[in-house]
Amino acid sequence: MKLRYIYTLLTLISLLYFAPANAQTKPKTKKAAAKTVAKKPVKKAVKTASTQKSDARKIGDAVAKTNSSADTAKSGGNNPNKNSNSLSEEIVVTTDYKPVLADAVKIRRNPDLEDATPYKAPLTYTPLDIRLEQNSDIRQLDAMKMPAQRDSVPTNNFVQVGLGNLKTTYGEGYFSTGPDEGLQAGGYIKHLAEQGSLYKQNESTNSVGIFGKSVGTTNSLNGRIDYKYNSNYFYGFDPTDQSAAVNPGKQHFSVLSAEGDLAKNFADVPNDFTYALKLKGYTYSDAYDARESNVVLSGFLNETVKQFYAGVAGSLDLTTQKDSLYNYNNSLLRINPYIKFQGDMYKIDAGVNIVDQFGFSSNFYIFPAAKLELQVIPKYVRLFVEAKGDVNKSTLLDFSTINPFIGQNLVIKNSVDKLDLSAGLKGTLAPGLSFKAYIFRNSIKYMPLMVSNFGPGGNKFAVVYDNGDSRVNGFTGDLDYKASDDVDVFGRVEFKDYQLAQQEQAWNLPKFKLTAGTAIHINNKVDITGSLLLRGTTYDIPYADALTYRSTVTPTTIGSFVDLSGGVNYKATDKISVFVKVNNILDRTNETWLYYPDYGFNIFGGVGFAF
Repeated sequence: MKLRYIYTLLTLISLLYFAPANAQTKPKTKKAAAKTVAKKPVKKAVKTASTQKSDARKIGDAVAKTNSSADTAKSGGNNPNKNSNSLSEEIVVTTDYKPVLADAVKIRRNPDLEDATPYKAPLTYTPLDIRLEQNSDIRQLDAMKMPAQRDSVPTNNFVQVGLGNLKTTYGEGYFSTGPDEGLQAGGYIKHLAEQGSLYKQNESTNSVGIFGKSVGTTNSLNGRIDYKYNSNYFYGFDPTDQSAAVNPGKQHFSVLSAEGDLAKNFADVPNDFTYALKLKGYTYSDAYDARESNVVLSGFLNETVKQFYAGVAGSLDLTTQKDSLYNYNNSLLRINPYIKFQGDMYKIDAGVNIVDQFGFSSNFYIFPAAKLELQVIPKYVRLFVEAKGDVNKSTLLDFSTINPFIGQNLVIKNSVDKLDLSAGLKGTLAPGLSFKAYIFRNSIKYMPLMVSNFGPGGNKFAVVYDNGDSRVNGFTGDLDYKASDDVDVFGRVEFKDYQLAQQEQAWNLPKFKLTAGTAIHINNKVDITGSLLLRGTTYDIPYADALTYRSTVTPTTIGSFVDLSGGVNYKATDKISVFVKVNNILDRTNETWLYYPDYGFNIFGGVGFAF
């Protein structure tokens, strides 16, 4: 019986001893607990376990002393009638759970105590109260103000000199009072002389002039005086005529001209009244007996009422012409009343040109003076149609400017543009690309033509007229492409078909002509220019045969040619520049007039100075 009590007591003690340990340690973490025995937290765990064992023994002893007999009876024994409740079913022994956290999962960073919330500015909305415009047309731009000029670098005076391979001497100078736009005065001087490879193929052009301008509150006054002196030799000769003696005569032309005008300044006001008056004239002489003087007084009056314009223009053109065989008074009086209408999409000019010719020949004419412009593509392309007529005065100055190899006692007869009709388009195709293209049909009476007149008096040219109504049909096109402020390319092409009344050909007049050029601004120091001339075939006939209208004479053909020229200007400093110009780059012997070849390849250059 004693053994049974001892056995029961030992069983109870075992249960009390091992229960707390099982409550703190999980079966799955036995291996992890074993690994952490060597760490500092393990010492606390060992101390806790011994304390738990001591508490368990005290509880077991107390239970054994107080309830030894009762517990034994309740254990069941051999008495089935006793109460079945036992000590193991009633007492649960446990302790507080103390978790142990491994170092690997501990948080080792401090909390951020700063407020890092970004600042958001309050948004405000201001709606624009703008009316929607239904008009989609391009509005007119306001005028841009001129930038302030730098007075530290004056450029109102400029001088340029140079030399070339054809014994070329070149010089020009421009002088003015300064940048004052209200009052200006100045002058210029030019000189160019060259000597070709042929005998007496010499040419010299010289000019000098002064000018002045005054801009007042209401009116503007302009004036200028010019003098030109050009000289050359009659060096052309027929190479097949061996009997002709080569003894070129010398020719020169002296022209003194002056002009002045008074005009009302433009004012952007309704119903404006405008006017202008101009007086000009010149005296002309050559190396022989040819003399010519001219005075022209012209002006206009114009009244504007909204889109309606009405006015009158007129001129009095007085000319005296004389040579060794004649002395003429050749004058014209023109009156041109007109009325104009102008709107956003159209422009109409309607009027007449009344011309009274008096002097050695008297005639009275009334010609139309009408023009219509209509916008096909607004702001870009305009269609225009024009009908006009006039009397073209034949002058010695014009003939010598066209052909410096003219002879003496030229026949004087004014030509009449009976009716000139033209129609075409003009405008802008793209930014910087402007054009003008039109077809025309002109009816001309007494059309002047130049023909050769070689003989004992020298190899010169004379003037003949197509006595009748001549027809000139053709096409003219102009194109200007300004790619940028630094690149500009331009060109003009002309096609003409001549239907003459008596002459077989339009002597020395080409049917095709192309002129083109370019100006390129490389940078602030280098500028390049170039020009191209392509002229078609022309024909010439002796003067005696042209007067008798002999169709059996074979005309002399003057072939077409191409002339290419160019130049470079280098600005070394703000005041000093260097230039080079090259003419006839292709080095072809071109003949503008029969037996008068132009200069071959020639180059000249020099320096310029601004001050």
